[in-house]
Amino acid sequence: MDRATQMDEIRRLTASPDVIVNSVNAVTETGSLVIASGSGSQLPGNAGGAARAIWIVGAQKVVPDLGTALRRIEDHCLPLENARAMEAYGWPSAVNRLLILNAEHQPGRGTVLLLREAIGF
Repeated sequence: MDRATQMDEIRRLTASPDVIVNSVNAVTETGSLVIASGSGSQLPGNAGGAARAIWIVGAQKVVPDLGTALRRIEDHCLPLENARAMEAYGWPSAVNRLLILNAEHQPGRGTVLLLREAIGF
């Protein structure tokens, strides 16, 4: 699709895909998933727009509670993502939007694959 002429259609498709495969920035010991975003473009599908969601999460992202999850995002994830964004796009990243998923309203919609190895940041 052409980003210059079909951006609105691209936005609609990414907001409600059949399946979304993503990761998260943190998982609390009580099961909350926390996703930070600069643009927010990936949040609608994760929040419920996708019919099915699969989150692949490295074990290093498990934290005791929501406060620790938010600190992890600011102190660990943001600096790494900022460096990546500067190299890729030439501008810094920011935590402009946060999504906290505490439970799934539709049983069976979401699957978390927790890997024993560290993947992502």
